[in-house]
Amino acid sequence: MITCLGDVFFPDVGIATVQLLRRLGVEVDFPAAQTCCGQPHFNSGYHGDARILAQHTIQAFAGDQLIVTPSGSCAAMVKLEYPELFHEDLIWHGRAEDLAQRTHELSDFLVNILKIEDVGARYPGKVTYHMACHLRGLGLESEPERLLRKVRDLEYIPLERADECCGFGGSFAVRFPEISGAMVGDKASLIEKTGAHTVVATDAGCLMNIAGCLRRRGNKIRALHLAEILART
Repeated sequence: MITCLGDVFFPDVGIATVQLLRRLGVEVDFPAAQTCCGQPHFNSGYHGDARILAQHTIQAFAGDQLIVTPSGSCAAMVKLEYPELFHEDLIWHGRAEDLAQRTHELSDFLVNILKIEDVGARYPGKVTYHMACHLRGLGLESEPERLLRKVRDLEYIPLERADECCGFGGSFAVRFPEISGAMVGDKASLIEKTGAHTVVATDAGCLMNIAGCLRRRGNKIRALHLAEILART
């Protein structure tokens, strides 16, 4: 599941995810019918529209294959919100539950399904890590960090208040730009404080927000997705 932001703004993340999974011996399929999971509509209160997109996604990923997505927010939408969207429809609720059980955020799939922490990656440099908010909702509080610590030649520098929101929040950044700007400015300051050359996150929204702020501040710290680090050898 590539996700909307991944498809439009971060295609290299999708490519890195496929390369990584194939290197680990996973056969990867890409259902071309997939579109938005409906999270922007759901978060904005348009649950009817979100339900239509959820039905399309459920149909696009019908079958028994596991679904891997390089996005905690999209994984959370499918795993946590899809079943609730159809709580009054027994048939669609069952299909939503099935998809939810088969869907995994990338670090979850690697660590908890494949049981792998060392994926054979190499990335020389000082790296810090920002935790995307939806990972907490999925109970994934250590998986990305454990993967990063196994990367050869990578110097891991913990980020102060790593679990605080960067201020993106999808439509939140559009509706409340002043608050969002203050939050990402605070996050950027903490990233700069680490002295790291690269900041890693697991969601395209976080990467876009943080990278934009760092660029506006004239900082050359790279913002990379976890998949882009793990795909390197």
